[in-house]
Amino acid sequence: MDRLFEKIHGICARLVKSEKLMNIIRKVISREVFFYLLFGVLTTVVNLITLAVFNRFVDIMVSNVIAWLAAVIFAYVTNKLFVFESKSWKPAVLAKEIPSFAGARVLTLGIEELGLLVMIKWLHLDVPLTIGPVGGEFIIKAILAVIVVLLNYIFSKLLIFKKK
Repeated sequence: MDRLFEKIHGICARLVKSEKLMNIIRKVISREVFFYLLFGVLTTVVNLITLAVFNRFVDIMVSNVIAWLAAVIFAYVTNKLFVFESKSWKPAVLAKEIPSFAGARVLTLGIEELGLLVMIKWLHLDVPLTIGPVGGEFIIKAILAVIVVLLNYIFSKLLIFKKK
């Protein structure tokens, strides 16, 4: 994984001729931020695919919870191992990490569910946002996913996987 990050920085260095700009890129796109964004995107993909599958059988609100559960499990493992490098699987460590990780995710699920409820069920914003075969509910879900990813990073960085 570190090789991938180094290769991307190398590509950026070749494309960006200004050393000043490259230094800013190195500071802003740290290894941790890069991997959080990468796995955040993959977590969102897991979430959206799960949502699409279950949305065929149950209401958007129920399928969103199922998609959330699949995404949280994926996110915990990838955040623990690759982003914040919390390598310990000791019961005491897991007893702290898992409830706080799940609790933060429950909070952001509530924010997302409230956003879906307001924008789709109450305001019906999904109808004008439909673009060709892409339903407006998925566009709203994607917008909310960006907000959720940002909030989850803040919680993970400051509360769950904080370095001593």
